[in-house]
Amino acid sequence: MNSKNFHDDLDALEQDMLDAVIESVAVDAETSDSDEKTPEIPGELNILPLRDSVIFPMLIAPLSVSRPSSIKLIDESVVSSQRMVGTLAQRDPETDDPGFDQLHPVGCVVIIRTLMKGTDNVRMIVQGTARFRITEPVQSSPFLRAKIEVLQDEPIDPEKVEETEALRRSVAALFEQAVRLSPNLPEDLASLTQSVSEPHTMADLIAAHTPFSIEDKQAVLADTNITNRLRRLLAILGREVRVLELTSKVHSEVTQELSRNQREYYLREQLRAIQRELGEGDDYSEDLDELRQAIEDAEMPPEAEKAAFKELDRLQRINPSSPEYTVARTYVETISSIPWSKSTQDDLDLDHVKEILDKEHAGLDKIKERIIEFLAVRLVKTDSPPRQPILCFYGPPGVGKTSLGQSIATAMGRKFVRLSLGGMRDEAEIRGHRRTYIGSLPGQIVQGLRRAESNNPVFILDEIDKLGNDFRGDPASAMLEVLDPQQNNAFRDHYLDVPVDLSRVFFITTANRLDTIPPALRDRMEIIELGGYTEDEKFAISTEHLVPRQLTEHGLTAKKLEFKSDALRFLIRHYTREAGVRNLEREIGSVIRKATVEFAKGRKAKVTVTKSWIQKALGAPRYLNDEVAERKLVPGVAVGLAWTPVGGDILFIEASMFPGKGLTVTGQLGDVMKESVTAALSYIRAHAKALKIDAKVFEENQIHVHVPAGAVPKDGPSAGITMLTALVSLLTNQPTKERLAMTGEITLTGQVLPIGGVKEKILAAFRSGVTTVILPEQNKKDYLEEVPEDIRAQLTAHFVSDAKQVLKIAIAPIQV
Repeated sequence: MNSKNFHDDLDALEQDMLDAVIESVAVDAETSDSDEKTPEIPGELNILPLRDSVIFPMLIAPLSVSRPSSIKLIDESVVSSQRMVGTLAQRDPETDDPGFDQLHPVGCVVIIRTLMKGTDNVRMIVQGTARFRITEPVQSSPFLRAKIEVLQDEPIDPEKVEETEALRRSVAALFEQAVRLSPNLPEDLASLTQSVSEPHTMADLIAAHTPFSIEDKQAVLADTNITNRLRRLLAILGREVRVLELTSKVHSEVTQELSRNQREYYLREQLRAIQRELGEGDDYSEDLDELRQAIEDAEMPPEAEKAAFKELDRLQRINPSSPEYTVARTYVETISSIPWSKSTQDDLDLDHVKEILDKEHAGLDKIKERIIEFLAVRLVKTDSPPRQPILCFYGPPGVGKTSLGQSIATAMGRKFVRLSLGGMRDEAEIRGHRRTYIGSLPGQIVQGLRRAESNNPVFILDEIDKLGNDFRGDPASAMLEVLDPQQNNAFRDHYLDVPVDLSRVFFITTANRLDTIPPALRDRMEIIELGGYTEDEKFAISTEHLVPRQLTEHGLTAKKLEFKSDALRFLIRHYTREAGVRNLEREIGSVIRKATVEFAKGRKAKVTVTKSWIQKALGAPRYLNDEVAERKLVPGVAVGLAWTPVGGDILFIEASMFPGKGLTVTGQLGDVMKESVTAALSYIRAHAKALKIDAKVFEENQIHVHVPAGAVPKDGPSAGITMLTALVSLLTNQPTKERLAMTGEITLTGQVLPIGGVKEKILAAFRSGVTTVILPEQNKKDYLEEVPEDIRAQLTAHFVSDAKQVLKIAIAPIQV
């Protein structure tokens, strides 16, 4: 019987000695009358702590002792005539110098049979004799010594003899099964259950030779009731056999797979040898081997890998000169080049990410906060990847929507992919072409992943509001699956025809307007509005980004050309009128080109750009700062605020009347805007008496409402209160207040309803010299949240809920 559960490096001589002793003990266990009797156990013993071992009675085991205290204990014990030592297992095997409280209370008395001293350790062979329990510690130094009580096995209850025998047989059967299944247990151990019939001895020897945990072995050792000991051992053995069966099953499956791979390898080598003998080229075989290796390296999901190998097997049977060979080869190359398991590590340093975003973009606080929130969730949620947000940056052109996506990718440490959707009309651009067509390719989504070489890039879908929708296709509907977090983990491209996981991709879309985006698609995205920039924000962007970039593009440096602050503000105020900064950058570029011509002609001195230099380079100012003051506000004229896809603007509403009947509306107005004029006029006629307007005026005169800039289409309900004010001003012959602009929808009952685009409209009013604005009461929160504080400080804002309030504020003498 080998004791492999105890650690030791015995050499061949020691092993021979151990086998001889084990054999003699086995003979003693089988015979009832042994010549050698066990010596009497003294009441006080030296205690030897064991790290990873539990000794059982009747067990022959090798031990290696290296602790100085233990070596001293052995030396003293050998000197005595008994050569007996008490062994106790440590509770924590890492403890180097355990005390009594760190040892299990029940152990085994052993007799030292053989002893071999080395330079720094003692190796010996011991035999277990009896269980014992510590009753009283005697000494702790230089080694442990204690008074003990020998534990005898309890007699078997006569009523449980049959149960005990049944348990013994069950334990024996399970042990034999464990020996068959375990590669670490010698086959000779299977005969142990036949050679030893006593239940207590068999239980101890089985527990000693089976690789149980120290806690399980200690529990068996401490139990003196034979029936309970067998029942406990049966449960432990049952668990061990189940584990061994599973291990054997897994090992069998792995071996079978290896055998299949080896068979394929040998057959492939034979095929290669045959091809060499026939004089066929090796390039074909090498090509297939490279494709096979590419598939294995890609670490695809099972379904994709199955499809790839199926196509590769088909490729092996196709003649290389056949057109189908190229089609199949292209498919295998494509599916193996997708980054199925390649990803980049997110930068979760929130301060560093905020620093990068602030450095590359001024303002845009909402978007920056959203990115920080997403990364904070990534930092806190460690059990599984969080769901990627799908953002839609909505705002006028030139405010930095696309470049912000690039900055987000840089800040997060991800790859960046951009796909322009403007004018796209074929859904195959999104989903890919089916392989039935010649020259089929995957869609742009899958190709974007291939270009990024990462399965978690920041993916910009630019101009999503300009997707086409006609008889040629509807790509917006194809985008529904791509931008749905509940579905895009199994996006199926028509070309690949296998699921592709897009759930780790950070999708960002951009749009100038929302009304052209289908509602189902808009519902899948988190809309974040980017308003226009204020003059101060444009000045900061110009100083930090636009001027340095234009200097670099024109080959100049800050040492050769410098913009004065007042000159740069003069350029912003009088040469551009836009929500973004694209036109501003072009104007800055024009100014710098004029300086570049000077340097090309031989100028050496530094150029300082002043207001006069800007006027010399760009001509007279295009926009006056006070556009409202240019118009004389006669009765019948009111100033409104409008939103356009390129930002806010002011809108002059003009009304006049002359003899005749009816209402005329001009200025290329849409149906909604025409209805606003009709609603405003109906309200005035209904409240003519309160407004002190003679009812005959409506019967004897024709009213004409016109909105200048007639070449520009206009529509929307937000000019309702402006129409009302212009008509009342005309009919009462009272002008509106100067530098006042307004926006809001009006109903027939005179209620003022909320509108959108508050920030753009207020910025347009501020640029045009307006000092007082009238807004719907329900837009107060938008005004306070979106409009910068420095602009609010220079404006007087009135928030109204009905038409009477509007007229009291806009037309001073009127009382309603």
